[in-house]
Amino acid sequence: MTPLAFAAVLAIQGWKSLQPGVDFTTVALNAYSKLYVVRVDPQQATLDVALASEKGSPRTAAAWSRDAGMSVVINLGMFGSDQRSNVGYLRHGSHANNPRFNSYRAVLAANPGTLWVDLDHGKPDLSKYNIVVQNLRLIAGNRKNVWAASSRRWSEAALAEDSHGRVLFLFSRSPYSMHDFNALLLKLPLDIQRAMHVEGGPEASLSIHAAGVDLDLSGSYETGFSENDLNALQWPIPNVLGVQRSR
Repeated sequence: MTPLAFAAVLAIQGWKSLQPGVDFTTVALNAYSKLYVVRVDPQQATLDVALASEKGSPRTAAAWSRDAGMSVVINLGMFGSDQRSNVGYLRHGSHANNPRFNSYRAVLAANPGTLWVDLDHGKPDLSKYNIVVQNLRLIAGNRKNVWAASSRRWSEAALAEDSHGRVLFLFSRSPYSMHDFNALLLKLPLDIQRAMHVEGGPEASLSIHAAGVDLDLSGSYETGFSENDLNALQWPIPNVLGVQRSR
């Protein structure tokens, strides 16, 4: 059975509560591939970021989780050669990590609440939000897979939104083309409405440390860069999105 056909018959087996408003599950995409999913209700749990441009140095997702008091941590976006700046626009409060918007079409704004924006028709006023990040779009707000078929594939870390406004942290170590990855997401019973890419290959990371779940996941494969499944450790990354640990 192909991965896409396999996904068509999948059902979520159950969610584990990590803390109020934060739930975790895994989905077997096929015999060798697993999708890790953390679902965050921003009305119950607080999203936060940690940036090397504010806090001194890149570190692994596991270290960010420990140092920033976050129960869940994922990449915030791809970064530039300075090892600090997000490739797209990124602001945290008054701190501008990257003050320039580029051609990427997806924006997530958070605190208060969350707002997902497709930039096809300009951008709204985002000044009231404490966190604003622009990334490469995977799925447009009309549940449209915006990636063409390609032979390029990589381990993937992504963010998504469901129809209830919950934010999904997504991680697959097994490599997919983004066209196929998006198709899988849209077939799964996760109610995904839109999604953005936050990192691929060995730098893709997800850490979970809550409610007895202790995972520090790292990607490996990336076409043209790291064409193997040998990477076993998280790489230092400069910018992460996370969930504040409940007190």
